[in-house]
Amino acid sequence: MGRKILFITTDQMRFDSLGCNGGKIARTPTIDKLAREGINYSRCHAQNVVCMPARATMITGQYVSTHGVWMNGVPLPIDAPSVARHLKDKKGYRTALLGKAHFEPFLDFQLKFAENRMGIEGSFGPHRGFDHMELAAHGSRGPTHYACWLMANHPEMTNNFYPVLNNTLTQNAFGEGDTGAVQVKRNATPRALYHTDWVADRTIAYLDSLSAEEDWFVWMSFPDPHHPWDPPAEEIHRINWRELDVPAGYPGSAEKIETILADKPRHWLEWWNGTRTTCYEAPPDWVPSMLTTDQLREIDALTHVKNELIDEAVGRVMARIAARGWNDDTDVVFTTDHGEFQGDFGLLFKGPHHVESLMRLPLIWRPAPKADIVPITSDAPVGQVDLAPTFCRIAGIAAGDWMEGASLPLSPAEAKTREAVFTEWESEFNGLTIGLRTLFRDGWIVTAYGKSSLYDGSEGELYDLQNDPRQWRNLWNDPSAAAIKRDLLDDLRTRTPRPREPRLERVAAV
Repeated sequence: MGRKILFITTDQMRFDSLGCNGGKIARTPTIDKLAREGINYSRCHAQNVVCMPARATMITGQYVSTHGVWMNGVPLPIDAPSVARHLKDKKGYRTALLGKAHFEPFLDFQLKFAENRMGIEGSFGPHRGFDHMELAAHGSRGPTHYACWLMANHPEMTNNFYPVLNNTLTQNAFGEGDTGAVQVKRNATPRALYHTDWVADRTIAYLDSLSAEEDWFVWMSFPDPHHPWDPPAEEIHRINWRELDVPAGYPGSAEKIETILADKPRHWLEWWNGTRTTCYEAPPDWVPSMLTTDQLREIDALTHVKNELIDEAVGRVMARIAARGWNDDTDVVFTTDHGEFQGDFGLLFKGPHHVESLMRLPLIWRPAPKADIVPITSDAPVGQVDLAPTFCRIAGIAAGDWMEGASLPLSPAEAKTREAVFTEWESEFNGLTIGLRTLFRDGWIVTAYGKSSLYDGSEGELYDLQNDPRQWRNLWNDPSAAAIKRDLLDDLRTRTPRPREPRLERVAAV
């Protein structure tokens, strides 16, 4: 009998959401305990800052340029490599994914994709190397197992959730709650029926279906704390938004926001003031400059309510693993797919912006206690591309030859081999294209803009995180930073993967 693997992901969680990473609002004792008992990676970056490309990197162990899911709405090819399949084929692992998958587009009215047929058909796989899948997304609409279960058993609940998409398939911008904040709604669905607890329930049920001797790889994937901000209304008393300070990354006055954004490439300020919409991840009718500090504080509070519910759900699953006698044999890896502005720069949501709000991720590896690993906090630059090789290391098998990352370092000596981490972006939205390539190294973030409909390829961003941790001062054109800029750009070019050809087709909005 080998080591079992519980892989936990959230959706759109900031690095500083957790107490172990300096968070002061949400109480996250379960996840904090995992960090104390294992390795807390303080410098993990996403390989892409939206869902589908990032999740495709997690399952394949490949960079976005290689697996080809360059934007949301681009399906991961059905024959793409899968670490779940690798674990199953090479070591006989039982494999399951419970919660949000999103390797295939959500908008799929013809039900061309298996992820969108399973719930309606009442099927559970196998698919992409997973023996068993029970899928959920944000809310009660759609063909996921969760939505179908809620409709069949509690149809009175289905209108309680915020309706993210309207009839034109764009995101709604209205808001309710106390402040009228965008995509906020008082959700009358009780916690026991909300998707966070449902994902934990289904994970526990799957674990209970396994014999004590089986090795397993279980991906428990929570749809939260992603917008919309509509956690169960019975839980919002946990955090009173009126008692919160404005998040530290919020610059303050409109004048200060404009000054900071004007120092960055122009799509930053143009999105903020409504001149041009380049962010397809936000409602097109919502203009960031409309955001009030009260609205931001209410959204912040609701986000952290979601984070507390996730932590408690993880605690229930960990308790079940212990009750089965598996704790000493189980490695737990916790992370997210990308971050959230959550007020930084006066913005919400995410998009073509390579800053720490969106790139920097929580990542914790609690090795099986029987492995006798010394707990540490590691500042080695690592990424999602390293997850698949890490799962192979836990299983005691060679990484797939298609994997482009390396197993996460377990010691300071291993961490010394890590120098940099790479992030990439491509998008086409409303006839506008943007391409970014970013490298973090030695406390610097450099982003080179490729030629696009907005930029000629000479633009970019350069931040010194030691002296400017909020990235409010762009040093791209600063003569005093010219030498480090040249060095970082040379390194960035060396590390940029060759793009997949031909480029995969985008077939849906999300």
